[in-house]
Amino acid sequence: MNSKKVTAPLFRDPIYDGAADPTVIWNHVEKEWWMVYMNRRATSRRMDVSWVHGTDLGIATSKEGNQWLYCGIIEDLDIEKGRNTFWAPEIIYHEGIYHMYVSYIKGVPDSWSGHKRHILHYTSDNLWNWIYQSTLSLSSGYVIDAAVHKLPNGKWRMWYKDEQNHSHTYAADSDDLYHWESVGPVIIGFPHEGANVFFWQEQYWLIIDEWSGQGVYQSKDCVNWQRNSKILDKDGIRKDDQGVGLHADVLVVNDKAYIFYFTHPDRAKGYGKDSYLSKRSSIQVAELEIENGILTCHRDKNLILHLS
Repeated sequence: MNSKKVTAPLFRDPIYDGAADPTVIWNHVEKEWWMVYMNRRATSRRMDVSWVHGTDLGIATSKEGNQWLYCGIIEDLDIEKGRNTFWAPEIIYHEGIYHMYVSYIKGVPDSWSGHKRHILHYTSDNLWNWIYQSTLSLSSGYVIDAAVHKLPNGKWRMWYKDEQNHSHTYAADSDDLYHWESVGPVIIGFPHEGANVFFWQEQYWLIIDEWSGQGVYQSKDCVNWQRNSKILDKDGIRKDDQGVGLHADVLVVNDKAYIFYFTHPDRAKGYGKDSYLSKRSSIQVAELEIENGILTCHRDKNLILHLS
């Protein structure tokens, strides 16, 4: 078994220094781990939010999970001309095909509101080359942050943020990963984003980004959810691990669960919101544990990754 002590930060994008919203998956063709992430342009000097738009999906690769190499971006995803925006990829592997569900905004807006958001579906056999399948019809025209997992009944479920409906988590179901039907709200009562669902220790877990840490829910059937805990809500002491953990992805390997998340480590240091130091971000990883039925994450622990 390969095992290496993890350094912090795990990864920083060497082009724009704005790596965020990571998803981690094994590439069966290249025989290595791939991290696909939203490549926000932290080095932009514009004093608005255009730096979080016009974003590509970055690629970092690793043989063992400890050291990651930037390998460029996923190309040829555009469904219309011009420079457009891709956010928050979700990638799953099923029966020899990779399915990616990615948030999409036309153009490069300089404000948050007023711009429709959609989730696009692509397929690939190697993670490099993608074929556009469809723009999903969901509960509104303002949806982002897809997460996909199979239900116990064999159907697939997608959880996503519906910004038109109070920024709550909504869901849609599919028999084949291509055709989706909305089934309504799942987590309500307060705005949030970035749902991620995984099966571990004989139950399902759902985490959401509350912008003050990751809210944790648990379920036996992947449909009815009960609040369990909150994690990554306090500063870490590792390099670049300051601030709350944002938009995370959980990878379960060899009965261990690792959470990949991003931080804005300099935001608490008093820099202006339009400064490069306030914008830059780092990817981190930590191990999840269950203590007396409560899901926890001690982000300051030295970590040995076992990704083989």
